[in-house]
Order: sequence, then C-alpha cells, then structure tokens
Amino acid sequence: MIPHDMPSSRELVESVREWLERDVLTGTTGRLQFHARVAINVLAMVERELAVGAEQAAAHQARLDALGCADEAELAAKIRTGELDGDLDRVRELVWASVRDKLSVANPKYLEP
Repeated sequence: MIPHDMPSSRELVESVREWLERDVLTGTTGRLQFHARVAINVLAMVERELAVGAEQAAAHQARLDALGCADEAELAAKIRTGELDGDLDRVRELVWASVRDKLSVANPKYLEP
C-alpha cells in the first residue's frame, strides 16, 4: 500500500512540466522563456528518473556486485590498484552501462546515433 493519495509525484511533475510547456513557454519571451525551457528540461529529467531510477540503481548494484565491489568508491580503488586489470572488459561494460543510464535520464537524445 502506498502512503500517498493521487496524484503521484510523477503525475505532479508531469502536470507542472506540461503547464510550463503549454502556457508559460508560449506566453513569454526572452529571459523568462529561457528559464521556462530550463525548468521544463529539469522536470523532464525528474520524470525519467522517477520512471527508471530504482531499476537502474538495482542493475548498477548488480554490476558492482559481479565485480566484487560494494560501491563506486571501491570500484575506483580497485581500478587504481590494478586489482581489476584482468577483468577490464567487464569494468568497461559497467562504466559504459552507467553512462548510458545517466544519459537516458539526463538527455536521451545524446544516445541517438
């Protein structure tokens, strides 16, 4: 059971973003319009993180676990000491997957060919 009634935080963020796009952005110019665009982008990022953040975090932790690392600090330490030199393909895949996940939330257009 969830502790909060509708609308959900995701729905609230979506509503504000849509209002900014539909009403504020079209009714402003200059600096205010620029700031509305920035706010729209930020809210879109929050929407994407709410949609996939928990799943991405679990997948990231699973990749760290597979390399015997509790967290990114331990991964970095093992890379620095050369402990993972024999497993560079999996290290590269973990780092690349992490970058893909971050970009998919921050700006998915950067992942397009």
